[in-house]
Amino acid sequence: MQQHTLNVLVQDHPGVLTRTVSLLRRRAYNIASLAVGHSETAGVSRMTVVVDATDATQVVRQLDGLIEVLAVHDLTASGAVQRETVLARIVAPGSRLAAVVTLALEDGARVLDVGGEAVILELTDTPERVEAFIGRLRPAGIAELRRTGTLAMTRGGQNADREASFQSQADGVAGDSDQ
Repeated sequence: MQQHTLNVLVQDHPGVLTRTVSLLRRRAYNIASLAVGHSETAGVSRMTVVVDATDATQVVRQLDGLIEVLAVHDLTASGAVQRETVLARIVAPGSRLAAVVTLALEDGARVLDVGGEAVILELTDTPERVEAFIGRLRPAGIAELRRTGTLAMTRGGQNADREASFQSQADGVAGDSDQ
């Protein structure tokens, strides 16, 4: 089974996330990551969904069948830019805390807060580098961890959803931006 990164453009209506996730659950696809937010078009949201599937063609077809879905694209083979963010709180006594901060800075992480015997670190990078960073922090004792879902965007001037986005505006689906 392979992980596929899907970019799903949807109408920004209540219940769209539930219907999308329910469809994947009913079809027994494991969602490895899910990130949702408003897009550049009013009334339209973008989901980045990472699913475990042998063939993403069926997943794309099923998602595309939902009424609120405007476009679905499998970005897996496109070499898309993918990023995740992790926040980690490490609690360690003095000298160990300094070693953790040094390790974090070597990995390109930012130190967001240092207080007493704890530090909060942030790293935004590829999902693989975020996973490796977490692995290096584990021996120090992670007290708390927060990790976003994967965000993905096609490289260069490509915009896989451009036609769907403009079409949704023309159909009035995206809402009136003058309101």
